[in-house]
Amino acid sequence: MSLFGLKFRKKKLREVERQLQANNRDFNLQFEYANNSIKTSKYNFFTFLPLNLFEQFQRIANAYFLFLLILQLIPQISSLAWFTTVVPLVLVLAVSGVKDAIDDFNRHKSDKHVNNRPVQVLINGMLKDEKWMNVQVGDIIKLENNNFVTADLLLLSSSEPHSLTYIETAELDGETNLKVKQALTVTAELGEDLQKLTEFNGEVKCEAPNNKLDKFTGTLTLRGEKYALDNEKMLLRGCIIRNTEWCFGLVIYAGPDTKLMQNSGKTTFKRTSIDRLMNVLVLLIFAFLALMCLILAIGNGIWESDKGYYFQVYLPWAEGVNSASYSGFLMFWSYVIILNTVVPISLYVSVEIIRLGNSFYIDWDRKMYYPPKDTPAQARTTTLNEELGQIKYIFSDKTGTLTQNIMCFNKCSINGKSYGDVYDMSGQRIEINEKTEKVDFSYNQLADPKFTFYDHSLVEVVKLGDVPTHRFFRLLSLCHTVMPEEKKEGNLVYQAQSPDEGALVTAARNFGFVFRARTPETITIVEMGETKVYKLLAILDFNNVRKRMSVIVRSPEGDLTLYCKGADTILYELLHSSCDSLKEETTEHLNEFAGEGLRTLVVAYKNLDEEYFQDWIRRHHEASTALEGREDKLSELYEEIEKDLMV
Repeated sequence: MSLFGLKFRKKKLREVERQLQANNRDFNLQFEYANNSIKTSKYNFFTFLPLNLFEQFQRIANAYFLFLLILQLIPQISSLAWFTTVVPLVLVLAVSGVKDAIDDFNRHKSDKHVNNRPVQVLINGMLKDEKWMNVQVGDIIKLENNNFVTADLLLLSSSEPHSLTYIETAELDGETNLKVKQALTVTAELGEDLQKLTEFNGEVKCEAPNNKLDKFTGTLTLRGEKYALDNEKMLLRGCIIRNTEWCFGLVIYAGPDTKLMQNSGKTTFKRTSIDRLMNVLVLLIFAFLALMCLILAIGNGIWESDKGYYFQVYLPWAEGVNSASYSGFLMFWSYVIILNTVVPISLYVSVEIIRLGNSFYIDWDRKMYYPPKDTPAQARTTTLNEELGQIKYIFSDKTGTLTQNIMCFNKCSINGKSYGDVYDMSGQRIEINEKTEKVDFSYNQLADPKFTFYDHSLVEVVKLGDVPTHRFFRLLSLCHTVMPEEKKEGNLVYQAQSPDEGALVTAARNFGFVFRARTPETITIVEMGETKVYKLLAILDFNNVRKRMSVIVRSPEGDLTLYCKGADTILYELLHSSCDSLKEETTEHLNEFAGEGLRTLVVAYKNLDEEYFQDWIRRHHEASTALEGREDKLSELYEEIEKDLMV
């Protein structure tokens, strides 16, 4: 009984959380985690025949002809030889089976190609080439630029400053813009030192495998210290490493446990609308056939009763038939066999051949060929291709899916004054066009030459040192998740996960508040030519419920400030009562901006008390390292501190 209880508890633990140690295969083997081999095929050598036949007999016509074959084996009602049904049925099943076998063979081929990709795994202090399928949970692997990510990894270190790693997630979410991941400072120190990486023995506890691409909850315990892990430190299988010479990662989920495979599901037997239509038509034909056979059987029963009974000397009844009604019953099934050609079994073969030919046309389509990468269209299955021709509308939830999704800083309202419009000498607003004079940012050596703005009054206010205006642009340069790249001195390129953030940070840059660099603990800003380093104490993440993000920073002068930006409806509820009059003016400007079709948001700040903040940050650390209810605990803390803001 105790042994059963032990096994049950161990299984339960695996369902709730995952535990692993780096560089310790013996420890990790006890949990029987899946290896990195994947399988997307439906059949193998032994299961192909039974499974494929089961799927094919779900087609009503195939099931009907099997039923017909059984009837023909009964001598009393068989009017045709059994092979007249077997031959066409076997032919139909064979054609469909060969097509399904080819499809599944291609899946096996793809699986084999992926499972045999090479990757460098750290084993006994040396990097060894291994196949993807041999990678196990807890292994440390090295990836290089343009490599596919082998499994779901915890990023440990990389070649980029502050252990940043740039990834392309097109295979996961279809987005081609690069995303930035950053390792923990404590693991970033490992660099590419194989000795240090081999000695790394951190223990990870995290959530069980799931299909949520944007969430990850876990902790890393190293040398007695506990560190919070989230999705920003994870490299997911299916991503591609970009603009990063090398990086090291610890395998957390492998093979079928990876988020990519958790989302793919099992390969199922799919029916198209034409298949369903054919089944309905065949059912109607069955009904018509049954009606014909019933009429003929009734006619036979009546004739045998009136005439045939007296002609038995010349037309004797079959052996075992002793009444006209029984003769009619047997005749019903005989007619079912005789009239079997009414059911169009060849229709299925015709459709299968048309699908196969159509898949070749898709492969050969020149308009779907992409020359820069020598990539033709590829029909991965011949089952569903006629569905493509029936698409009439595409409903998209994001403009960026179908457009370039470029955002530009257009207008702003600071301390009750609106900027962005251009006025003539008489105070009349002028329509902005190509001839309108642009603001000259040449005084700012770090300005982005592609940025355009037309309201000269905003630049003058910034140059005069207006405190609210400076605070506004300081907030824009500090409250974001953008990563800067400076390949040449002064040539700044921002890697933003959303175009909104990129536009706001670029605007702050041109108006004299240049976001220059960031580490996990600091943000470096060049404010009106003077370099300042702010300590980054906490990031209060954006999500679809909060609809805002905040940062808590300590200025070089020692001031503690919370900066927040987000949707107006949300932030207005968090403002201090002293902002009521300013809120009304700002709302008028926001309504004007929104009326012109501009995307709007509100920014606010709050000065923090040192004693209160120290207590809050302690509770924040406890919440961020909790494995259960982490999001709820953090959300409560965010709500607590994001109060009484100043717009």
